[in-house]
Amino acid sequence: MPTEILMPALSPTMEEGTLAKWLVKEGDTVSSGDLLAEIETDKATMEFEAVDEGVIGKILIAEGTEGVKVNTAIAVLLADGESASDIGTASAAPAPAAAPAATAPAAAPAAAPAPAAPVAASGERVFASPLARRIAADKGLDLSAITGSGPRGRIVKADVEGATAAPKAAAPAAAAEAPKAAAPAAAVATGPSTEAVLKMYEGRQFEEKKLDGMRKTIAGRLTEAKQTIPHFYLRRDIKLDALLKFRSQLNKQLEGRGVKLSVNDFIIKASALALQAVPAANAVWAGDRVLEMKPSDVAVAVAIEGGLFTPVLKDAEMKSLSALSAEMKDLAKRARDRKLAPHEYQGGSFAISNLGMFGIDNFDAVINPPHGAILAVGAGVKKPVVNAAGEIEVATVMSVTLSVDHRVIDGALGAELLTAIAENLENPMMMLA
Repeated sequence: MPTEILMPALSPTMEEGTLAKWLVKEGDTVSSGDLLAEIETDKATMEFEAVDEGVIGKILIAEGTEGVKVNTAIAVLLADGESASDIGTASAAPAPAAAPAATAPAAAPAAAPAPAAPVAASGERVFASPLARRIAADKGLDLSAITGSGPRGRIVKADVEGATAAPKAAAPAAAAEAPKAAAPAAAVATGPSTEAVLKMYEGRQFEEKKLDGMRKTIAGRLTEAKQTIPHFYLRRDIKLDALLKFRSQLNKQLEGRGVKLSVNDFIIKASALALQAVPAANAVWAGDRVLEMKPSDVAVAVAIEGGLFTPVLKDAEMKSLSALSAEMKDLAKRARDRKLAPHEYQGGSFAISNLGMFGIDNFDAVINPPHGAILAVGAGVKKPVVNAAGEIEVATVMSVTLSVDHRVIDGALGAELLTAIAENLENPMMMLA
């Protein structure tokens, strides 16, 4: 029987994507590991590999199609001995299950086939080949209870052929309760309906702009962050004169190597070292516990057209300023080209958002869950200040705001972290010690 190739979940948060480009055509023979298509997620364009061998019998989703849900059939793979005439039975199989679900309440359990997107007890998605998933569905197997022997634990045909079904009584009940629980949250998150807003502005000129995957994800995550994270804010001014002088000296010495350090490079390094000096603040919220991280993995917001990325500089406390500068430039460039891999923008415990280059004096940033804090950085501006001798002088001052998740970091601990960051920036030589 022909095997359906399903839209893959290329990141933990992916629910749908755009089939940007097919790299094969109908009639092509493919093997495991061959590239099939380019899939555009909410964050990046990634290549999708075959996990089974066979012949591409039919392409079901045309390239350029947007909003393709994860686990939707996008093509049909033919095995040895199968022909294009067999495709009808494979592609027609899911149709009857969908139709009764829309009209008859009694058919509700059939509308949510567990094998299409198996989930383990830990909440993590179980990865299985399309053929293994189909065999499991036919045999009534729970894929979350099967150990995969394929690459990275992927469940393949051999793993399910000899397995026997186990009862799964709790699954339908959980599935039935999910829509009820989700409904109130969805109403709060979305606000007024599209129809209500359109009616409100009826007769006024406007241009509708469709939300792409990235904007939908940003909207969802930031709404979740502001609704569920108890933010509090710590603010202070940081004198930059010593840092600017030190940076100028370093850049002259590094000119021959083509290195030019930015103020943001120093902020990244200062934050990474501060997280080591205040280890209890180097933490993330994990639902029913706090994870205190050992390395300083610092995320930095990068604005791109239509949204933003937060690539993560891992082990930032161990890297030199020049190494951080080069890595940040590379990540920022690939972020703007949407070429970052998921592991490059996921994780971290702390984030930096710098709008100083736009002339913004100060602002409050929204925490990116599960991070414990984010530092909002404003512009360095010349201001009159009172020095240690009690005299008024002109200094370059940068205003920063630390947004903190109170579940992870208390007020005094947050103040200690921000003080450590400020001391590093006001005494930049300490960062090289």
